[in-house]
Amino acid sequence: MMAGPAGGDAAGGGAEEQTEFDVILKAAGASKINVIKEVRGITGLGLKEAKELVDAGGKAVKEGVDKAEAEDIKAKLEAAGAEVELK
Repeated sequence: MMAGPAGGDAAGGGAEEQTEFDVILKAAGASKINVIKEVRGITGLGLKEAKELVDAGGKAVKEGVDKAEAEDIKAKLEAAGAEVELK
């Protein structure tokens, strides 16, 4: 009978602050080359792979990073001209 309250606690855990974020590249913007360079630097991908990621749009550049790193990556990509979202 103790399992019932434990399930309620697990549901309440959803209100905790998010600790892991995905950095999603929504659009490259006008400076696509600069965005590709930043993506390469952040991910370590080759030129072709970075270009494909940027061209696809809506893809994760980095997944499961802490808030500080996610904000840093977002700032770098936005400075390069990209539209970025954190999830």
